[in-house]
Amino acid sequence: MCPPTKSSAIRAAMAADDWRRAISLAARLPRLDKHREAILDAQGAYTNARFYVQIGKDPQALIEAGRVALIERFGSCA
Repeated sequence: MCPPTKSSAIRAAMAADDWRRAISLAARLPRLDKHREAILDAQGAYTNARFYVQIGKDPQALIEAGRVALIERFGSCA
């Protein structure tokens, strides 16, 4: 039996509809390619939504963009 990987933990969180955990786990990975900015912005929106509102960004839109980026990067959770 293989030990669980970070990717499998992210996919498990996605499958459980725990997007906050999935984004949090993914934000710690060093190589996210073109999805890096969206995932890090989503993590920031979860942890400090008031800041993003102050700079004129919609935290829910950032979280949704991060969710879409996770699906593109790690595959569908279905």
